[in-house]
Amino acid sequence: MKLEVTELGPIKRALKIEVPQEEVNRLFEQAYAELNRQVHIPGFRPGKAPLALLEKRYAKAVEEDVVRRLVPDYYDRAIRQTGLVPVLVEVPPLERVKIKRSAAFSFTATIEVKPKIELRDYRPPNPISLKLDKRTVTDEQVDQAVEALREHQAQLHPAPPGTALAEGDYAILDVEGFLDLVPLEGTKKGGQLYKVGSKTLILGIDVDEHLLGKKEGEFVEVSQPYPATHPDPRLAGKSVVFRIRVGSVKQKKLPVLDDEFAKDCGPYSSLDQLREKLRVEMERALKKDIEEAYKDTILKRLVETHHFDVPETLVERELTAMIRQILEVRRRQKGRAGDFEDPVKRQEEIK
Repeated sequence: MKLEVTELGPIKRALKIEVPQEEVNRLFEQAYAELNRQVHIPGFRPGKAPLALLEKRYAKAVEEDVVRRLVPDYYDRAIRQTGLVPVLVEVPPLERVKIKRSAAFSFTATIEVKPKIELRDYRPPNPISLKLDKRTVTDEQVDQAVEALREHQAQLHPAPPGTALAEGDYAILDVEGFLDLVPLEGTKKGGQLYKVGSKTLILGIDVDEHLLGKKEGEFVEVSQPYPATHPDPRLAGKSVVFRIRVGSVKQKKLPVLDDEFAKDCGPYSSLDQLREKLRVEMERALKKDIEEAYKDTILKRLVETHHFDVPETLVERELTAMIRQILEVRRRQKGRAGDFEDPVKRQEEIK
């Protein structure tokens, strides 16, 4: 095997590898022998077809097969011989290669190698200093965690008759849009649970200020104008009147903070045991957060004091992993990944 290494940059190398003619011929003979046993050619018994006929019919397929056998083997040999440490283990993409019988076979593999990093002195007199993180889990934070559990187990109960909607109350709404006094298709929504004060849009309209003070059975009307450039020709330059009926008023009831509440939260016999469990978990999370902050500080300092080229292959691989993670999070949150902007565009922005 002949091997020529060309340095294309600090971390990029081109390996020109030449496979001897004898090895090429051996693999061609092996490939045709295997093919002869496998194919059925009329007029010939298995394994007895003339080589010339096989070459005429299957030359291209055999050439591709020989290349697939030779390249990984000789690429591995070249890597071992040079002692290079490529970023990717698998064979990198090759330029168009041609192979012929009774001739040496050459191909060039361009690889990125791991950069050499000379570790500078990080000990005194120039140590990496870390500011002591003195954060602890407070009783107030534990109380907040307990309240979060209460909120999670809260239930909605019908409000007393005649209750006027106030911030924090819930309403069951029936909504329908009208255009020129005619019901607008696709705007009828019944039984919508809405929390007053949440500023959540219903069919694209803000209903908060219109609901305050309303009682069960009452109606409100909200006029929503649309610009002339609106993509829906039915709405362009017009106003839709949304008629909203308060079907019912509900109020959140928090469970009593006692031992029974603790038992409903899990395998706890008392409220004190629940609080202690929450404290332990919060302290564990805080410890991990502090350790990660220390680690980030150390890594940032090392990056500032050590300069080296980063292989593009590693950058692309990390970006791909980040994009996958973002897509997965959005899929879990919204049930689909289609809302996410163009992944290629997003990858360039992150980069």
